[in-house]
Amino acid sequence: MSEPAQHHAINYIEFTTTDIAKTKAFYERAFSWNFQDYGPDYVSFDRDHAGIDGGFRKGEPTQSQPDSAPLIVLYSSDLKATQDAIIAAGGSIVVPTFDFPGGKRFHFSDGQGNTLAVWSE
Repeated sequence: MSEPAQHHAINYIEFTTTDIAKTKAFYERAFSWNFQDYGPDYVSFDRDHAGIDGGFRKGEPTQSQPDSAPLIVLYSSDLKATQDAIIAAGGSIVVPTFDFPGGKRFHFSDGQGNTLAVWSE
């Protein structure tokens, strides 16, 4: 049984992707996420592997991700290994690793229209 939803807390995150199969393959390979298919145009992932429940819906990005868009940041205990896994899975690094107060991070593209970041201490 899943935990009850917390009132007014972020509960789910949904991304748009141009290709469901490629997106699933990328996140499975790079981050070991699990997926549940809901037809040809939607797939969900679970908080046990991704940290939050969410999904990918098929669609065409109308524009590149604006600088004002929320940035999803993942945590890694081994930043270099995660970067290598992203590249091996077909992603690309769009902002190289940089220092910030509290750690280091980089930004990556999943190749399907989404940019996320990964940080570590």
